[in-house]
Amino acid sequence: MTRPPRLSPDEIAAALHGLPRWSGDGDGLRRTVALPSFRDAVAAIVAIADVAEEMDHHPDVDLRWRTLHLGLVTHSAGGVTDLDLELARRIDALLPD
Repeated sequence: MTRPPRLSPDEIAAALHGLPRWSGDGDGLRRTVALPSFRDAVAAIVAIADVAEEMDHHPDVDLRWRTLHLGLVTHSAGGVTDLDLELARRIDALLPD
């Protein structure tokens, strides 16, 4: 699978306007979300894992009780790509505001 090229800082900044729950820069995108319970957080990880497997693009996930810390970066490109933006959009569709 050919990976998309790394995005410029301006491209990332523009894309983040459409992803208000995410922050980031050329080194990666980040989102933190608190879920109602530990079980809800684990269920969210499973849902994210299903999407990640489908895309063959896997986020960094850190679970702290009921809070998920998510990180996206295309390591093979050395930074953020369109693949990260698409995964962020798909994760947003799975998680509550």
